[in-house]
Amino acid sequence: MSIKLGIIMDPLPLINIKKDSSFAMMLAAQKLGWEIHTIYQSDLYTENESPMAFSRITHVEDNPDHWYDFSSEQDIDLSSLDVILMRKDPPFDIEYITTTYILELAEQNGSLIVNRPASLRDNNEKMFITQFSQCCTPFLVSRNKNRLRDFVNKRFQAEQHDVILKPLDGMGGASIYRVNPIDPNLSVILETVSQNETRTVMAQQFIPEIVDGDKRVLLIDGEAVPYALARVPASGETRGNLAAGGKGIGVELTERDHWICQQVGPVLKQHGILFAGIDIIGDYLTEINITSPTCIRELDKIYSLDIAGDLMRCIQQHLTS
Repeated sequence: MSIKLGIIMDPLPLINIKKDSSFAMMLAAQKLGWEIHTIYQSDLYTENESPMAFSRITHVEDNPDHWYDFSSEQDIDLSSLDVILMRKDPPFDIEYITTTYILELAEQNGSLIVNRPASLRDNNEKMFITQFSQCCTPFLVSRNKNRLRDFVNKRFQAEQHDVILKPLDGMGGASIYRVNPIDPNLSVILETVSQNETRTVMAQQFIPEIVDGDKRVLLIDGEAVPYALARVPASGETRGNLAAGGKGIGVELTERDHWICQQVGPVLKQHGILFAGIDIIGDYLTEINITSPTCIRELDKIYSLDIAGDLMRCIQQHLTS
């Protein structure tokens, strides 16, 4: 029996196939003979109690000049799909939340959603680390400027460390600031990042080992891929994000990395999160990405892996168990 797979993603014509993890998943599913339905967020709707979508049956090719064809286009009941990959990039706004509601209807009708809609709603990618404080540097979550300033002062006085400030809904290194108490722009940065105390911010003690890279570790059903992509900041940068100009270098997981994965992995499984990407700087967990984790194609190329294929086989096991 051919498995019907839907993938909700950013527009297929606009992706960079050399780096796109969703595309890697499509290639892996096609290799297994699965029927692929490409769906965009704007295609989703409900008709009475039925979760519906406009779908494009898709053939993909690892060719930068022509990487996809749509063989047919039609409205379908999402419940007719065996598995749906939710791969839409943030922002995590009301439209994203509405998408999870529609996907939850399909889940209630028997479709496997990767990752579970309720888990996407409940586990903010920045806040998720608060469940694993044993793996993290000191952090604070608040929108109060005085409280954030006090945290910056305390970290600097205690260990002469700067602090990273970032909004809870950002991605790709956007709106991330490195600050200390003697920064003359600290007040305006606190006002900006918190939008004058109307947006909650995460403050984390700065980790100097960022110079060696922000490691992206991928986990499939709670088990870590044994290699990570260390995203090394460009000269003069604090952020290692590839979108911010970082350079990706393959590294083997350390003993500490494995320990962090052992802390996080069982919780991911408990929440029905089959595919996640955790970020580790030095010896510390900094984020847990569950919306649309990336770096599959880079790690596959460096180490001759088949991460997307491993994920598809994991999904197949869940469908048949």
